[in-house]
Amino acid sequence: MSLLFKSMALAATALSILGSVDAMSHVTVNGSRLKQSVDGFGFSGAFGTACELKNNVPAADRQIVLDLLFGHAGARFTILRNLFPSASWITIEPTSPGTPDATPTYRWDSDSWCQIWLSQQAMSYGVSTIYGNAWSAPSFMKTNNDESNGGQICGMPGAANCTTGDWRQAYANYLVQYVKNYASSGVPLTHVGALNEPDLDTSYSSMFISPAQAVDFVKILGATLVSNGLTTKVVCCDAEGWNNAKLYTSAIAADATALRYVKVFSGHGYTNPPNSALTGAAGTGRSIWMTEWSKYSEWTAAWDDGSDSSGYTWAQYLYTGFTKSHLNAFVYWYGIDGNTTDNGALMRYQPTGLEVSKRFWALATYSRFARPGGSVVSSTSVNRNLQVLTFKNRDGSTAITVLNAAYSDVTINFTLISVSGTVVHPYLTNEANSIAAQSPIAISGGGFTGVVPPRALIVFNIPKSTTRSSKTTTHSSKTTTHNSKATMHS
Repeated sequence: MSLLFKSMALAATALSILGSVDAMSHVTVNGSRLKQSVDGFGFSGAFGTACELKNNVPAADRQIVLDLLFGHAGARFTILRNLFPSASWITIEPTSPGTPDATPTYRWDSDSWCQIWLSQQAMSYGVSTIYGNAWSAPSFMKTNNDESNGGQICGMPGAANCTTGDWRQAYANYLVQYVKNYASSGVPLTHVGALNEPDLDTSYSSMFISPAQAVDFVKILGATLVSNGLTTKVVCCDAEGWNNAKLYTSAIAADATALRYVKVFSGHGYTNPPNSALTGAAGTGRSIWMTEWSKYSEWTAAWDDGSDSSGYTWAQYLYTGFTKSHLNAFVYWYGIDGNTTDNGALMRYQPTGLEVSKRFWALATYSRFARPGGSVVSSTSVNRNLQVLTFKNRDGSTAITVLNAAYSDVTINFTLISVSGTVVHPYLTNEANSIAAQSPIAISGGGFTGVVPPRALIVFNIPKSTTRSSKTTTHSSKTTTHNSKATMHS
C-alpha cells in the first residue's frame, strides 16, 4: 500500500470518527415504545454541606443556589438524599439504654445537621422524594463498639458475638424513629436506607455488611415499618460500586420476603460506574437508583477539558446509566460545598463568590426536562457520535437529549412516531452555554431537522400540542450561540 493511500485511509477513518461538517444523520423517536420510568435526579446535603449553604452563604447568593438546585430556571432536582447521623454528638440516640430490649432515649433537635432546613427548602419548590440513609448504627449496637471503622450490627448472622445481645431490632426501631422525627418536623421521608457502602470499611461512619446480612436486616426493617403503619419505601444497598451492587441486588432478589420489602435497588459509581444491568433486578418491578457518585480530582468547572469531572464526561455518564443500567434515578454526591478544591460538589462557594460547574449543567439538562413519572422511550441512531436519550413526560411533552461526540456540527433529521407537538424548543449546553434557549423549530411531516454543535449537549424539547396547527412548513434551524459563563445561571 502506498504512503499516499495509507494517508487517505487514515484521513477517512478520522472523518468517520470525528464526523464531517454538517453531516446528515437520522434519529427515530418512538413515543409508544416505553422503557423504564423516571423517578428523578438529585444530590445530598450530608456531612454539614447543608449547613454550609444555610449558614455560610450570604442570603442573596443562597437564594441563587436554591433556585439553581430546585427552580424552573435551574436543575429542578426532585430527589434529596439525607444522612442519618450516627456520631454521638449529633445522632438521635447518643447513649446506650444498656440492653437491646431496654427503652431507648431519643433526642431530636429538629435540625439534623441543617438537613431539615434543606428538606423544607426543597419541598417549597415541590420536591417530594426525600431519602433518609444511615451510614452506620450508633456505636453501642455494633460489634466494634464504634460508629466508624466498619463493624456489624450485633446479632447479625455471622457477626461476632456481643455481650450486650442482639441489636438488630433496636437498629430497625432507631431508623423508624428517624422517619417519625422527620415527619414531626414537617418532612415526610419517602425512602429509607439502613446501609451506605456496606462493602467498604472506612475511618468515618460505616458498617461492613455482607449481602446475606443485608438480606437478613431488610426483612426486620421492612416488618418494623409496616408494624408502625409507615409506607416509607426501603432502599438497598448503596454499595460503593456497581459491580458490588449486583451482589446485594441478586441476594435480595433471591429472597422473596426481602424482595417484598425492598422497593429500590441502589448503588454508587465510585469503584465501578453504572454501565450494565444490576444482576437479579430485571422483572422485579423495583426501581434502580444511582444514589451517590462524584470525582475527587482537582476542581474543574469546565465543560470539555478532557477530565473525568468535566460536564461533557458527566453527560456521558448520565446517558450510559439510563441506557445500560436502566436507571430510574441519578443522584450526585454534594450539591454545594464550601471552598473545596475537589469535585465532590456540583457547585462551590469561595470568598470570591459562587462557582457553578458544567457538571451541574449536564445533570440539569436531564433533570429539568425528564420529569418524575415520565418514561424513557425508544430513540435510535446509527451515528456512533450521537448519544441520544429520549424521555416522554406525564404532561405529554417529549425531551430528546443528544450528546454530540464529534468535533464538528452534526445535522440530524428526526422522525417522530407517537409524539404529540407542533414545535421544538432546543436548549444548548457546551463551554459557552448553559441550557441556553435556541431558535424554535417547526415540526412538519412527522419530523424536524436540527443541528448539534461539536462536543455539545442539546435537548430538543417538544411540548404537547394543545391546538391544531395549520402550518406545515419544515424549518431547519442551525443552533445559534448564547454566551453564558459557567459561574452564572441562565
